[in-house]
Amino acid sequence: MPESADLLLLPQTKTRPERPRLWKVILLNDDFTPRDFVVTVLRAVFRMTEGEATGVMLTAHRRGACVVGVFTREVAESKALAATARGRAAGHPLAFTTERED
Repeated sequence: MPESADLLLLPQTKTRPERPRLWKVILLNDDFTPRDFVVTVLRAVFRMTEGEATGVMLTAHRRGACVVGVFTREVAESKALAATARGRAAGHPLAFTTERED
């Protein structure tokens, strides 16, 4: 039996889980959905205050689109689909889309 065993010690490396990529939910402007309905949807789906929702709606109206929020991919897609579905259910062409954040 050997008196001492040679041990090879490797440096410890700590690995961190990679943070999930974030996705933007974008409100697309249209000329047919009533402004107050857009504000109602933003408040319900994205939990915005009246002032925040009005600001997002007006920015989309002026610029053609506005980022509503940034979330993980699953949450962004879920919120965009839920908000778009509310518009469709009410007969409006309200549309939200998602885009990966750079």
